[in-house]
Amino acid sequence: MKIVVAHNRYRQGQPSGENIIVDAEIAQLTAAGVEVLPFIRSSDEIPSMSKAAKALLPISPIYAPQAQQELGRLLTEHRPDVLHLHNPYPLLSPWVVRTAHKHGVPVVQTVHNYRQVCSSGLYFRDGMICQDCRGRALGVPAIVHRCYRGSRAQSALMATTLAVHRPTWRSVDRFVALTSAVAAHLRDYGIPAERIVIKPNGIPDPGLPAPLGDGFLFLGRLSPEKGLDLLLDAWRRHPDGALGPLRIAGDGELRPLVEAAAAERSDVTFLGPLDRDGVRAVLEASAVVLATSTWHDVLPTVIIEALASGRPVLGTALGGIPYLVGADTARVPAGTGSAEEASAATGSASSVPLAGPVSGTSALPAGIVTGEAGWVVPPEAAALAAALPLARTGAAALSSAARSRYERTFHPDVVTSQLIDIYAGLSRTPSRG
Repeated sequence: MKIVVAHNRYRQGQPSGENIIVDAEIAQLTAAGVEVLPFIRSSDEIPSMSKAAKALLPISPIYAPQAQQELGRLLTEHRPDVLHLHNPYPLLSPWVVRTAHKHGVPVVQTVHNYRQVCSSGLYFRDGMICQDCRGRALGVPAIVHRCYRGSRAQSALMATTLAVHRPTWRSVDRFVALTSAVAAHLRDYGIPAERIVIKPNGIPDPGLPAPLGDGFLFLGRLSPEKGLDLLLDAWRRHPDGALGPLRIAGDGELRPLVEAAAAERSDVTFLGPLDRDGVRAVLEASAVVLATSTWHDVLPTVIIEALASGRPVLGTALGGIPYLVGADTARVPAGTGSAEEASAATGSASSVPLAGPVSGTSALPAGIVTGEAGWVVPPEAAALAAALPLARTGAAALSSAARSRYERTFHPDVVTSQLIDIYAGLSRTPSRG
């Protein structure tokens, strides 16, 4: 099997989980015996481009002529079975889908964000969930609010690109949705369900979990959309020391907020940024990992790391978090609506049976939903505060289930096998063109 993997790498100065995932996926496919032909461009190339090439940059998200010529030559020479696209912006353009189809090559795209609809790709603006462009032929609100790179001109270009390439995206042969929430986003966009496959990312197996530690861990970027304000508000509703330790690791613009919380309470510890060994150590020291995002976080890798280490997760009912912990509930579309829809969905499941015993109870309070490997709550401080003691006492009951979910759903061997099956199914069917 011969696969072209196409990806526009994000700048080195802009930390990108997507770049890491693409590199890992190429390595995993190669190890499985797949011949991978990388078609990779990098935004780091832009400063060194010729004046003529830079002059074409404004139109490259719509049509990148050099990329189409080079891809055409690659497809003609190697005759691959499938082209697998990740990020096309700005140097590849979604036009690569049309180029592949012109050569009779079917296309898979992994959807890492919401950029079919949203110019920023995040469904998040000014500290709040925003879906003002959903359902519009042209994303005028994105232009008004300068949603793409803080520029009205660049936002106009991206909004136009999304409008022009709506038929292009709808011609993709198979979409890889990282979670059920992304699958719902694609269905809402008009993609038929039979062309969507849910296949998450995987991470290397860290080995058998250490015995459960104590307390809670927040690990990630210290930025507003990650919900640190929400977490600290909920934490302060309990007496100092009542929940065990809260460890916060990472760095970002909200670092002063975390440092102030650590100075205020003896049960809050700020660890700063950690290397891989430090992450492993703090996971082992903790019992529950927190994912309190207030945006539709697509696939927080920290949750998969927690499950691999046998640590259940308490998170908000937004984005891919419910899917990751096995607590999907019906939302419209699932996990990608407004924060109010998330609250309504979790609130309607007012009494959900637990996966295991928690302090002798058999049901959760209103607003808290249990899953195979953790719990989700509305993005509200009161609901999170109510869930914290339940998660602490229930962690041991879900620890083995968390590890099992990793092994069954997120292990590299599992996700690589799924991806090869997707390729094999497409290589036997005519491509769309």
